Amino acid sequence: MAKELGKHGITVNAVAPGLIETDIIKSIPQARKKELAGSIPLGRSGTPQDVASLVAFLASDKAGYITGEVIRVDGGLRF
Repeated sequence: MAKELGKHGITVNAVAPGLIETDIIKSIPQARKKELAGSIPLGRSGTPQDVASLVAFLASDKAGYITGEVIRVDGGLRF
């Protein structure tokens, strides 16, 4: 998509969130969430704001030359 749409000045990127504190993970027992967070190099799960900040940047003119990327928001954890 980045190759096809780039000629029209359109950037195409994907955001790949890791463990983010949303309603989806509320059902995970606290002990398991702590264990999962311990495996993340930054030592914590992410927040919706962490993801939103990246999306806002990608949608801004400041990211106008970034295209064709998958950007992980996972605190350094690589699945």
